[in-house]
Amino acid sequence: MIYMVIGFTMINVLPSYEKAAYREFRTIEGIKDVYHVFGEYDFVVIIDVKDLSTLNSVVDRIRESETVTATQTIVGAEL
Repeated sequence: MIYMVIGFTMINVLPSYEKAAYREFRTIEGIKDVYHVFGEYDFVVIIDVKDLSTLNSVVDRIRESETVTATQTIVGAEL
């Protein structure tokens, strides 16, 4: 199901915890896709939810993970 708010969250995790973090992110409701990337961040996740409040809740859930060291979220908008 496609909702109205799309968020792109870039995530850094503790070294050597990429697989554990990936498995955890896949279980969080609202996360549509999880991509392991190379460069400044370890992951990019796509969050697809109904409103900004729910987006904030999903990002908070990501930040609660013991493996996560930093996040940055960009909210998508239709033109």
